[in-house]
Amino acid sequence: MNQPIHQILKQPESKQLEFKQDLSSPKPVMKTLVAFANTAGGRLIIGVSDSGEIKGVENPLDEEERLASLIADSITPRLVPNIELVTVEGKTLLIVEVFLSNTRPHWLKSLDPENGTFVRLGSTNRQADSALIADLHRSVEGVSYDQMPMPELSIDDLDIEAAQTVFADKRELNEQTLITLKLLTPYQGKLVPTKGAVLLFGKQRTFYFDDAWIQCGRFIGTDKTDVFDHIELYDHLPQAVESIMLFLKKHAMRGADFSEIRRKDVWSIPLKILREVVINALVHADYSHKGTPFRIAFYDDRIEVESPGILLPGMTIEEMKQGVSQLRNPVIARVFRELDLIEQWGSGIPGIFHEASKLDLPEPEIIEIGMRVRFIVPLKQAIPLISRGTPLDSGEQSGVELTDSEQVTQQVTQQVTQQVDRLLKVMTGEMSRAELMAAIKLKDRVSFSRNYLEPALKAKFIEMTQPDSPKSPTQKYRLSAKGELLTGERGKR
Repeated sequence: MNQPIHQILKQPESKQLEFKQDLSSPKPVMKTLVAFANTAGGRLIIGVSDSGEIKGVENPLDEEERLASLIADSITPRLVPNIELVTVEGKTLLIVEVFLSNTRPHWLKSLDPENGTFVRLGSTNRQADSALIADLHRSVEGVSYDQMPMPELSIDDLDIEAAQTVFADKRELNEQTLITLKLLTPYQGKLVPTKGAVLLFGKQRTFYFDDAWIQCGRFIGTDKTDVFDHIELYDHLPQAVESIMLFLKKHAMRGADFSEIRRKDVWSIPLKILREVVINALVHADYSHKGTPFRIAFYDDRIEVESPGILLPGMTIEEMKQGVSQLRNPVIARVFRELDLIEQWGSGIPGIFHEASKLDLPEPEIIEIGMRVRFIVPLKQAIPLISRGTPLDSGEQSGVELTDSEQVTQQVTQQVTQQVDRLLKVMTGEMSRAELMAAIKLKDRVSFSRNYLEPALKAKFIEMTQPDSPKSPTQKYRLSAKGELLTGERGKR
């Protein structure tokens, strides 16, 4: 905040800047100071109209004393900002500089903490709900939400098999590993899952975290008036990355030749950027926030990724773009790092903007809106859908003629679980059940049948070599034509 005053006065109101003409309505002024202290600090300049015209303050010394008294009488815990008088164009301005407070949350004494706590969202002040107030307390105490224990649960409430599948060759998930990753934590003499563990691999994640699921939608045009296709994802978080990308790929290739896209790996959307945006959203979301799930919206001209919660206290969008990083969810971040979904701490956001510049794309945009963070990725060229037919309801076809490749990919996101995807990747030629289990390093025959083989057969991505004798001891499996089209393996059989 060490900019010259003449430069500050040229800027629009923002997360860290607000103008007031006078102190005739002190309550909004107090709300702003509380919001600054709770969020990321800021400057309030009194003596400037909403239009930016410098009006000055009458009787500045008296107003300075009045303002100091108002702050002392109106805000708790005690807030002591810097107040100074500055002369600009022969007129005196009153400047109040507030820093991020170590005694947050602050609130208005005339209200209770539940109704008098405010945070800064863009250029506006928003009342904090109970979850956000708790998050403000945790941020001061250095406690991360996803590290907190869930004492009512046990390791049996985690899908350890799914977690081991995700980690595959990276490490074996024994009890000590789960403790090291902070998926399990000691609590009153026993080991219990952390919130991060349940968010990552909980068998009933949405029972405990109502909004920890994902909406994906493809819309016709540039707004949400007409939906073309949509799905809801409840995958474990590491798997959700791939499911979201499959949905985006499906709609990026409509009208194009699927095999040609797979061969050249050329897409109409910036996959590398979008993958990083999706990972960033899942890792840095505020999972204590209630109200709405993650949202992935694909429009003709852009793709938007929305995650719940505002930025951590002390963080600004400009700092994010410069590579400043604070981990809101260290448990989730550690697992994503172990899985190589995160390459290097703090490199993701700058890398997104660098990649957009390299590809000559319009600059992405990050905004805080409605207690959420929205990441907007503009497309270099629009991908219109309006000429392709009527919208799809819940992914069902409605008057739209699809090519063979499109008919396959219309089902991809719903049918390709992480387990099925892993099975398809190891299939080469004709393979027995034992060979397939060895290839994916799985020993449990029941789990293999339930989670891998049967879903792949049901979705017709694989087929039996002896379909008339499904229980034959010499039975083998191979990719179907549909599976080959999906995996790009045509001609290898």
